[in-house]
Amino acid sequence: MTESSNIEPGGFLIPSLPSPAPSNVSTSSTSSSLPHPRTHPLKAGSAKEDAARRYVEGRLLHVSRRYAKKFQPENENGETDLKGYVSMDEVAKDLGEVVDIVWLSGTPSLQIPYLMNIALSVTSYLSAFPPAPRATFGLLRKLDHAFASLLKGEDSVTGEILPGFSGGKRAGFTKTDMVRCKSLVEQTRVLVVDVMGKEPILERDVDESGAETDVDMESTGWDPEGEKYEMDVAQVYEQTIVQLGELLEDATFQALPS
Repeated sequence: MTESSNIEPGGFLIPSLPSPAPSNVSTSSTSSSLPHPRTHPLKAGSAKEDAARRYVEGRLLHVSRRYAKKFQPENENGETDLKGYVSMDEVAKDLGEVVDIVWLSGTPSLQIPYLMNIALSVTSYLSAFPPAPRATFGLLRKLDHAFASLLKGEDSVTGEILPGFSGGKRAGFTKTDMVRCKSLVEQTRVLVVDVMGKEPILERDVDESGAETDVDMESTGWDPEGEKYEMDVAQVYEQTIVQLGELLEDATFQALPS
């Protein structure tokens, strides 16, 4: 997938989100599969940046409304076109697509606040559904890859300098952002242990059309009492925690703005 295939005439991402070509995807042993970002950040205050904000906020609002619909009686308020979420698999699919869109923007001033927003929403959604380990860990791996990369100013897997960081790390996290992020990832790790400790159920696989199919738990590679489960839990935000630990203890970062 080339950058042009994800840009409308106005210069931002089109609503459709085709799967990135393997050569354009940042991958790791944890398979976060973040798409390759655009070459340059969107100009602050530009029409393209405004369009990006509106689009991402619209997608996040849609996720929020579907989550709220889960707790409402069917057809309340005359709504018939909005279906509430029934599983964490659905939530993770929608949020994962928003993460991809935010990452494609290549704009730290958009990536950091929106990814933090998404990570925070995950802590609310997780406990509202039965455990869905494959979808949950997949989404958390994407967020971990993104946060760790933004903290370094380069892709944490490929080492490629990220858009907006050619002049150094000042385009990234402030000290306040780092402290907030540290608290958030620690809270998420504790929550994941609690949620994944619940009795497992048949996990559902959500395809691109939004349809769900049952997946045998054995095929997910998740065993609540096995080594794979313990490894997945231990790796939640692992890269992010390492980067935060180094940066918050590094005296050279004391000059960063709060």
